[in-house]
Amino acid sequence: MSEDGKDAGLVAMITSILGGNKRADVVTPPPLAEAPPTAPTNGFESVEPSNTDAAAAKPAAEAVAADTQPVEAPPKIVTTRDGKQLLPAEAIADLVLGELRKMENFPATGASVTVYGYKHWNAMITFAPFSTTFQNATRFRQAMPDIVIKLRRFVELEI
Repeated sequence: MSEDGKDAGLVAMITSILGGNKRADVVTPPPLAEAPPTAPTNGFESVEPSNTDAAAAKPAAEAVAADTQPVEAPPKIVTTRDGKQLLPAEAIADLVLGELRKMENFPATGASVTVYGYKHWNAMITFAPFSTTFQNATRFRQAMPDIVIKLRRFVELEI
């Protein structure tokens, strides 16, 4: 087989892997508008900004102001009759995980908290392999009921 045949076969294989003959449309940037030079041509001359520059900057500022929209107010916190916050399971799991992260030697990754139940919700923690030691995992699991009891006073599971 000739070198050209090998190259053509290699190119065909690479293009089939990378998406065949589908190429993204090349987007060319719009041409830049010619502007008068703003830097002096020698060390003794100074260039004053022209009125056209100020007029061009004004519509640009108005366009930026029109594009920005006011920030929405945060959603109201839903509470129950007894003053507890009503939160979804993912939010409660984040709260539990945040409390556990305050403990010494808690792994930065590999820990997962699952919240389950209804009226009296509970939480379960699982660890990825090699994310922590057996002794630390046991210590975190033993601390879990205290954290859940503390959070149950302030948070109720949203269904």
